[in-house]
Amino acid sequence: MKISLIYPNLGRHDGRGFRDRASMEPLALGVLAGLTPPDVEVALHDDRSESIPYDEPTDLVAITTQVFMARRAYEISQEYRARGVKVILGGVHPTLLPEEAAEHADGILVGDAEAAWPRVVEDLRTGTLGTRYYGAPGVAQAGGVLPRWDLYEKKGYLPINLIQYGRGCRFACDFCAVSAYFSRRHHYRPVPEVLAEVRARKKRLFFFVDDNIVSDHAAAKALFRALIPLKIHWVSQASLDMLDDPELMELMMESGCLGHVVGFESVEAGSLQGMNKRQNLRAGLGRYEDAVVQLREYGLQTWAAFTLGHDNDTPESLMDTLTFARESRFAFAAFNVLMPYPATPLYRRLEAERRLLFDGQWWLHPDYRFNHAAFRPARMSPEELTEIGLESRKSFNSVASILRRAMDPKTNLKNLYKLATFSMYGPLFRREALKKQDLRLGER
Repeated sequence: MKISLIYPNLGRHDGRGFRDRASMEPLALGVLAGLTPPDVEVALHDDRSESIPYDEPTDLVAITTQVFMARRAYEISQEYRARGVKVILGGVHPTLLPEEAAEHADGILVGDAEAAWPRVVEDLRTGTLGTRYYGAPGVAQAGGVLPRWDLYEKKGYLPINLIQYGRGCRFACDFCAVSAYFSRRHHYRPVPEVLAEVRARKKRLFFFVDDNIVSDHAAAKALFRALIPLKIHWVSQASLDMLDDPELMELMMESGCLGHVVGFESVEAGSLQGMNKRQNLRAGLGRYEDAVVQLREYGLQTWAAFTLGHDNDTPESLMDTLTFARESRFAFAAFNVLMPYPATPLYRRLEAERRLLFDGQWWLHPDYRFNHAAFRPARMSPEELTEIGLESRKSFNSVASILRRAMDPKTNLKNLYKLATFSMYGPLFRREALKKQDLRLGER
């Protein structure tokens, strides 16, 4: 018996399938392969870097599906089903929109795949594959299962190990699907299991894919203390309130942290209030300047994330956001047009206000293009918002900007390892961020 695991691409650009040169290991598929009994053959096909072998014999195709990849995932599913192969869809998108996903597959897996995958495999073995499976939110890789790292070989992934400690975030930002799915709860793996996984990898750079690795300070400290003897380098995603806890920060740095993706989102207090980003408002917006100073004093290579197009945003305030990012000399920054993800409070509000574009299904609409506005902003046109997002990415990722940030003595010049990391990823992210602009979702 054979199961094929598929990671979809985003879509097409200039008549060609998009190839992501900054792709990382698909951790979720590696974990599913690790959960699969050894007598079942498993193949991994990554649509971002290779052609899908539709005519290669297989008994089941399992496709992980994020919102931006839904259209392409449905295309891949259709190709396999036309050949008589059973397809099951799982991931964030089928969890948010199970009825839609069910129309494009023989079965769907809603929620955490680990909890339901053994039953999927057994039902396939007995010829009784169901149409819907549900995995309750819980601890990742329960029982200490390790990903099948051998399936990642020779696929051109970035030289960084993906690993997970916890799932969930205690905050409730209105545009975020994570809080909605996990009901603001956390699920943490036992620290010894995480350490065993770290020790098993040869590369010593790790990306903890946790939604917010410092959401629970006590749990974060337990992990950081345990990581210190392992002498690794790592990055993750974290919220600004981590700076309120000096012990947390000291342990973080001792454990080998290089930096985090941090959601600054906006420099407008009204926008932060509107999106319910209360963790960024606890000490007033002026705290941003203090936070930047602290992040740099710790030597963290911060990746600042901004969302553009909240109701209080204006073209002028978004230019202020760009200025703030440049003056703060963040190692990296993302200027993302605000996206109304389905099943989020933001989506429901915009839907009620009749402000959604593309029939409210931008992820499927043939006219939608990547990095374009999918709704009518309150204080500018959708076209203005799209253009401001593009210009912000171009400006921050200009060659002059990259060189200026490379010379920051407190972060990128703090040691040779950090300089090498920035020198590799700075130009790479510049190319990939601009290359995705105007990408059409799906390949048809």
